[in-house]
Amino acid sequence: MSLVRNLAATAAANLGEMPNPFSGQVEVDLDGARQVIDLLQALQLKTRGNLTADEARLLESLLYDLKIAVVNLQKQKTSKTS
Repeated sequence: MSLVRNLAATAAANLGEMPNPFSGQVEVDLDGARQVIDLLQALQLKTRGNLTADEARLLESLLYDLKIAVVNLQKQKTSKTS
């Protein structure tokens, strides 16, 4: 599950939720975040039935939180351009 947590942290960094570990700057990269979310969804699909209940819940929860964060950022971006 450390892979899942690392991928989720990468997506969170792409969403500006934490500083980029290399630059120390908060950066937003929606496309990068979407790619990591897609990867996590593929991992979820391929591991379905092979995870413990706790692992499945963790993956589902992380994906939900990341998707909500993407929607919120898109809304912010839309309201700023209007």
